[in-house]
Amino acid sequence: MNKESMEFIIRGGKPVAVILGIKDYLHLLEQIEDSEDIQEVARLKKKKLRFRSFDDYLAKRKS
Repeated sequence: MNKESMEFIIRGGKPVAVILGIKDYLHLLEQIEDSEDIQEVARLKKKKLRFRSFDDYLAKRKS
């Protein structure tokens, strides 16, 4: 992503918005999703693992 492909909207001498090309926008979305995935994995690693037998799984699945 380069600044030449962006258009900044300035109001009162301050940047308030930016217009991105679609490729840059999709790349930015992908980076956000990757970051969210990493945070979710970190959260799940903190949870205690619980295991159950295969028979228990099958019994619960049938009911």
